[in-house]
Amino acid sequence: MSSNSTPLQASAVINEAVKTLRAGGLVAFPTETVYGLGADARNPEAIRKIFTAKGRPSNHPVIVHLAAPEKFDVAQIDWAPLVSPWVRDLSDEALKIINAFWPGPLTLVFKRDKSVLDEITGGQDTVAIRAPAHPVAQELLRKFKGAVVAPSANRFGKVSPTSAADVRSEFEGMLDLMILDGGDCEVGIESTIIDLSSGDRAVLLRPGAITPSEIFAKTGIKVYQAGEDIKEGDISPRVSGSLQAHYAPTTPLRLYAPGRVLDALSEFPDIKSRVAVAVWDSESSLNEDGHPSAYFEEVPIPSDSAAFASRLYRFLRDLDQQDWDLILFPEPPAGEEWDGVRDRLQRACFGSGPSSSSHTSN
Repeated sequence: MSSNSTPLQASAVINEAVKTLRAGGLVAFPTETVYGLGADARNPEAIRKIFTAKGRPSNHPVIVHLAAPEKFDVAQIDWAPLVSPWVRDLSDEALKIINAFWPGPLTLVFKRDKSVLDEITGGQDTVAIRAPAHPVAQELLRKFKGAVVAPSANRFGKVSPTSAADVRSEFEGMLDLMILDGGDCEVGIESTIIDLSSGDRAVLLRPGAITPSEIFAKTGIKVYQAGEDIKEGDISPRVSGSLQAHYAPTTPLRLYAPGRVLDALSEFPDIKSRVAVAVWDSESSLNEDGHPSAYFEEVPIPSDSAAFASRLYRFLRDLDQQDWDLILFPEPPAGEEWDGVRDRLQRACFGSGPSSSSHTSN
């Protein structure tokens, strides 16, 4: 479904996707963060197909996606009846956060209801839920009249897809897959994940576009960092994207400190003949940093955190396909608004390189 198709065409394509989901098939669809690989959240065989297609470990949980009801003359959506079937306890704090940020790029982790499939939770007693804001995702979920589980539509550990073309190239020839094309993803990195399962405090498990200070500003609820103010015996649940190696290109990727491109290069004495160096668009170029044994090409990247996030995976994918020996990115600046991209870049560096598949299985 391309962005210029008519509402009638679009609606027919979505009806087809709903049929596919009901029949236990997989549908890739756009969200505001990245493209998801979706299956009916009540169908264990369909969910197992996702894990097989991605090569994802079965103990790695997936996120349940819910539709926002269509609002007609309603000041506030009543989320409780939609979330309650999935969770054991829906607190006032949780509803406050939901009302402030859903639909949007925020995933919440709860103690699961006993009806939730083990395939979704990786066998844990928690479940992760979000309501995506993308209009195509919303229409698909509303017409499906059920929940859809959807990790990112890529092979496990690799760079997440932010366009329909990315999804096609990930699964070419591997998978008979229906793909809904909703254009490029606006946010560009996966949702923020907040753990509410302990019942007494909110804990950040994965940074994203929505920051703890934004949650505090809108709800008055303090979000703790994982490991901060931990009580005896507390263990954070496993969630998507929490492995050390993730989001990784096949080309080696490293970060450099301001003005320290040569230091980053010296780590790779043997393979630095062709190097792509990402530079902030607000800064002057690197030419004084020249290096006799390397051919550099500078790639300007946005120095605004939201613009950078929305294009991060596009840069990584495109550079990965251009036969560089090494990709260098500047370390993101300090500050909460950069935590999401810093997290993704650090995991991508750790998992990058030709042997990245061996990292991701660790």
